[in-house]
Amino acid sequence: MKQAALWLRIDFADGRVGPGKIALLDAIAKEGSISAAARTLGMSYRRAWELVAELNQIFTTPVVERVTGGSGGGGARLTELGEALLVGFRDIEAAASRAAAAHLRRLAKA
Repeated sequence: MKQAALWLRIDFADGRVGPGKIALLDAIAKEGSISAAARTLGMSYRRAWELVAELNQIFTTPVVERVTGGSGGGGARLTELGEALLVGFRDIEAAASRAAAAHLRRLAKA
């Protein structure tokens, strides 16, 4: 049987949020830095920084902020809005997957 998958993207007036940017936010939350998140995802630091800049421009407040100092020299973390975006996207994704599951199974059998 062929596989059918659901892919979610949310379009805002100033940009879009999809699985790639959400994976980056998740990696930043886990790794504590943009560079470590980029390495984890196999992307360049420059690309990761561009995606963070795009995310920060979509909303009125940043979703990622710098953390200065510390023994490691600082890093990055999700803001309250960034955490809400990550959780909200995952919740929407799960709800959409549940709603579409039976339809996708039927389509995959066709």
